[in-house]
Amino acid sequence: MSFVPPVVVPELVVALRADLLACDFTVEGVESYLGTMASAALRRGEVLPAELKTRECGGATGVVVRLFTLGMEVDFAEVDAALPSVGGDGLLRLGLVRRAGAALQAGVDLRPYGDEENVWWVVSDVTGALGSGPLATDHVVGVGGASVTLAQWTSRPRVGRALDLGTGSGVQALHLGAHADEVVVTDVSERALAFARFTAALAGVEWDVRCGSLFEPVEGERFDLVVCNPPYVITPRVAGVPVFEYRDGGLAGDSVMKTLVGQVGDFLNPGGVAHFIGNWEIPQGQVWSDRLQEWLAGTGLDAWVVQRDVQDPAEYASTWARDGGLVPGSYQYESLYSAWLEDFAQRGVEGIGFGVVMLARSVREREPFRDLVEVRGPVSLPMGESVRDGLAVRARLAELDDEALLEVRLKVAGDVTIEKHMLPGCGDPAAIVVRQGGSLRRALGVSPQVCAVVDVADGDLTLRQSLVAIAALMDESVEQVCSEALPVVRELVAGGFLRLS
Repeated sequence: MSFVPPVVVPELVVALRADLLACDFTVEGVESYLGTMASAALRRGEVLPAELKTRECGGATGVVVRLFTLGMEVDFAEVDAALPSVGGDGLLRLGLVRRAGAALQAGVDLRPYGDEENVWWVVSDVTGALGSGPLATDHVVGVGGASVTLAQWTSRPRVGRALDLGTGSGVQALHLGAHADEVVVTDVSERALAFARFTAALAGVEWDVRCGSLFEPVEGERFDLVVCNPPYVITPRVAGVPVFEYRDGGLAGDSVMKTLVGQVGDFLNPGGVAHFIGNWEIPQGQVWSDRLQEWLAGTGLDAWVVQRDVQDPAEYASTWARDGGLVPGSYQYESLYSAWLEDFAQRGVEGIGFGVVMLARSVREREPFRDLVEVRGPVSLPMGESVRDGLAVRARLAELDDEALLEVRLKVAGDVTIEKHMLPGCGDPAAIVVRQGGSLRRALGVSPQVCAVVDVADGDLTLRQSLVAIAALMDESVEQVCSEALPVVRELVAGGFLRLS
């Protein structure tokens, strides 16, 4: 059963914030208090090392960790001493705890969060180490892998209006507030919005909070930045399958993602950007990008999509059955697992992709660029700055035909290295790889001609001058060298290996 959402009582929220700061209940503070081993165990869902640490060290931080991080019953007097401004009675009035005899127990997940410059707390339903059993269908999630991923991939320019579509407990909106003049948050769940309001109040900020599905609450409005961690989980539309509001948009297949991609352009100002994460189906006989290209057709939006992972139907079904709190081997788990497999089989789905979708509305009339790549390995996080630069350089490339590109001066990025692989007894390399240390950390195989372009890219010569010299050195025609090198050079510029001077 779901716990009643917290209630914002302004003076008590201010007191709570002061107490949390005073006892250093922050990301860094808790990590320092618990130490490396207990912190790592807690991230794995193992609470015992952290519990032992609080017994050993005591103090106000330990009390708050036991209460909100570990979900333990804590004596009322201990809570009063650790949080003297708000006290146990204040926590009860705010709806954050419930009585357990002479003790208090958390009814919500109040979790430290932040970035390089900000200290926040996110309030949501009890999860992880605090919770047990199947989740309620109106469960409101807090800080999780998906929300952190989206935050790490979102560009952060100063903007006027920003929209957090499907805000949940307000994680993305916290970040938006640091670089947007106005933040609008929406969600189909009034319950989620209650948590979001409390998260905002605890951060000392105000958001324009609206209830409704997808773009309905902002019909006719435009934004400079739209972010969305949508309910993207592909769920069988059959009787007996629970519909979790936080992850299931209620549409068939991957229609939620299709709708977002197809409609967001109507809500972007010229120069506006949208960032989503989510799943898409990969039908039998197709490559993953085919489906995304279909969604993008007719939108007029620039698109950079990075597929980060692919699961087969069985792996996907198991992941999300477990996510709902079901125990493998139980009747409920097996029934749900079976429904997922049957649904994918009936629709001919052989894989489910996960990735990041970055869309932009150009300020000029031109053909939109489309760059859909797969990068499953580690990337250089946070990606926000790379995303901002990547969208900008791709937009510039879209405005440069080959003749214009030939007149540009290029400079190799500082994180680029060249690898030459030699076979014994051979004077020429058998393979040449240009490798990127930052951003997507991609490695591209290139020809000797393109390798030479990278070698001489110091910002002094135009690309045309470089290719003419390379053609003469390799005793090839300029036309041939240009035709072979230009497409790869475009890819290297788009990927950040080469910079446009």
